[in-house]
Amino acid sequence: MPHDPARTNAALMARRRAALPAGLGQAHEMFVDRAENAEVWDVEGRRLIDFAGGIAVLNTGHRHPAVIEAVKAQLDRATHTCFQVLAYESYVELAERLNAMAPGNFPKKSFFMTTGAEAVENAVKVARAYTKRSAVIAFGGGFHGRTMMGMALTGKVAPYKVGFGPFPAEVYHAKFPCALHGVSVADAMASIEALFKYDVEALRVAAIIIEPVQGEGGFYVAPIEFVQALRALCDQHGILLIADEVQTGAGRTGTWLTCDQWFAQAGVAPDIITMAKSLAGGFPLSAVIGRAEVMDAAAPGGLGGTYAGSPLACAAALAVMDIFDTGGLMERGRVVGERLMNGLREIATRHATIGDVRGLGAMVAVELFKGGDVHQPDADRVKRVVTEAARRGLVLLSCGVYGNVIRILVPLTASDALLDEGLVILSASFDATT
Repeated sequence: MPHDPARTNAALMARRRAALPAGLGQAHEMFVDRAENAEVWDVEGRRLIDFAGGIAVLNTGHRHPAVIEAVKAQLDRATHTCFQVLAYESYVELAERLNAMAPGNFPKKSFFMTTGAEAVENAVKVARAYTKRSAVIAFGGGFHGRTMMGMALTGKVAPYKVGFGPFPAEVYHAKFPCALHGVSVADAMASIEALFKYDVEALRVAAIIIEPVQGEGGFYVAPIEFVQALRALCDQHGILLIADEVQTGAGRTGTWLTCDQWFAQAGVAPDIITMAKSLAGGFPLSAVIGRAEVMDAAAPGGLGGTYAGSPLACAAALAVMDIFDTGGLMERGRVVGERLMNGLREIATRHATIGDVRGLGAMVAVELFKGGDVHQPDADRVKRVVTEAARRGLVLLSCGVYGNVIRILVPLTASDALLDEGLVILSASFDATT
């Protein structure tokens, strides 16, 4: 389709600023016209390599043919009834399959919402209903959404919590272990014990919620020793363990769920799991999966939502699960992660500002410091690199409590050639911003 010279990124940004509130951020001043797999074309016809994946929503790539086919077939049958009014089989089938795949040697049940924040909110509701307790412990650097409870749980003030308080009560934050920044597993566990001493007794805590790999916080992986210690602490005090897999789930870290690795390595299973983002290949859907007895605690009518678990989203999610079952995508994700890590390590040999290259599966990041000093986060350099990469045709995102981390969430379906092309652009962007 020929480019319309009046339809430019600049013109659309001007319209955006006039029509939308300033609080709705945008990482890049570009507007998408079309997308395919791991490539995007903007309204000016410019090709971009997508290393952001809609913030981990597109593990199966933009417009995966199987997902599009499933949604088109559903469009011809029904688009909405509200599951709480008239049910449909795809919702039940999806719950059955998620229950079967979740770790833990116990019966499970699931239900669906629309967004990750809704899944987190409902996980807290279920935990409170089951335990008859009110308090929740989360972690510094964690991200759990932009709803009021989501913001309360989130351990990062700017930009998510500024000006929006007061937040729901009975939410407490402990330290997340990070060897790079001098926080050991023992330190993190001690910070929870300190909460029990100074802020809230253990017998009033309904749940501890943790991201297996912190997303917005900087892609720090929860050590397995920490997960084991958390599970033991929860069991000791009758607290539920919630794994927030909104960003890590659906194959991003090398297994369907990151907590699959917990179970394989140490026999640890969470009581409740939240999923969203890549679960439905670009369609809005989130899930809450948990122990059957826990999930049954809420009274009929206490759970649900008008659009929650829509027929279109359920059809898309079932197609995504089929892709993982038959397409070798889990193994591909591990290969993608290894290729990215190798490329980033090579870049790091030439740029001392890169103080750490890390990842789990294809959830990969680099953290930047001024002069390589871990006490001096370099958010300015991150902004320059991300901006330069976009100018050269590569879409990246930053993250981290100090904004000094570049994260990569490229679709797992990206080809080796595309990954290498993106890494070349990233390398050149570092070279150009020294």
